[in-house]
Amino acid sequence: MGRWLAEAIQRRRAWLEAECDADVVIVAVANRRDGFIYREAGFDVPRLLDMSVSGRPLLEYPDSRQWTTAVDGLDATTCDVLAEASNTNPRDPEPALSHLKFALIRGTHVVTSSKGACAAAAVELIALARQRSVQFRMESTVMSGTPVLSTIREGLAGARVLEMRGILNGTANYILTLMSRGMDYSTSLASAQSQGFAEPDPADDVEGHDVVAKVRVLAAAAFGQSIDADQVTRRGIVGVSLDSVQQAMRDDKRLRLVATIRVKDGGGWPLAGSQFVEARVEPIALPLTDPLARVEGVMNALTIRTDTTSEVTIIGPGAGREQAGQGMFADLVAVLRGGI
Repeated sequence: MGRWLAEAIQRRRAWLEAECDADVVIVAVANRRDGFIYREAGFDVPRLLDMSVSGRPLLEYPDSRQWTTAVDGLDATTCDVLAEASNTNPRDPEPALSHLKFALIRGTHVVTSSKGACAAAAVELIALARQRSVQFRMESTVMSGTPVLSTIREGLAGARVLEMRGILNGTANYILTLMSRGMDYSTSLASAQSQGFAEPDPADDVEGHDVVAKVRVLAAAAFGQSIDADQVTRRGIVGVSLDSVQQAMRDDKRLRLVATIRVKDGGGWPLAGSQFVEARVEPIALPLTDPLARVEGVMNALTIRTDTTSEVTIIGPGAGREQAGQGMFADLVAVLRGGI
């Protein structure tokens, strides 16, 4: 994903200069193999990408310096924006969270795709960015490059979000789509793995952990609430039978893994605590009148209900290197347009 972002910066350099009045220079890169590599004059992106693709150590780049860890490198150098894509594990906030906090405390703008870190600490990170008068953006953590968080943040600015319902995992949705066509769970999962939609260990997708992380990010973005993973009622699709999927079809419904986040009855505004937010991840048979029922394959969708716009539904891809990279690129553009 970081490589895609570097390619996009190079490819859209003229556009960035014209639209954002910015000459974006990559001065540092970090990965597990090479550590943190810094070059004050900036890297030639095509040359850097060629080294990365060929597997050559990045420290071979002329006039560069190396630190063993990203935190050590960040501490010894300066930059305007940190693009953090080191960890998308939905249940593990590190090492990304340490990088994000360090950068924000230093007064550096941050764009990130690190789902686990944002699930665990988005409210804290947003508050820290405000204290330091910098931007913190995390579009790629929910529905990848499909603009969900920016819709809540900018497109629905001033509206009170009352409820969100979404299909937020492409792997689970792909499996349920195949099951609706008569394929059993095991065969559907094997197909998802052969297509590259599911990992060899698909637990995070099929047990709902990935969606729980996205629910936690949405709760922070829409309600300003930090909720723990165990506060989200979770049922994945592992126990869903072919008969239950087919029965939903016979009833003119579609079984989907649905994330729901809503303000509880009696909850005031602004919300005073996480007790006013209810969050669930569970298979639900949706009537065909529900826009989520018609979302098939690896597509994702989110329906947002507010006090002003009734319901808005956003449908788009929820995974993929290009999609996630586009989310980070859009966040970078937002930072540049906001002024650095």
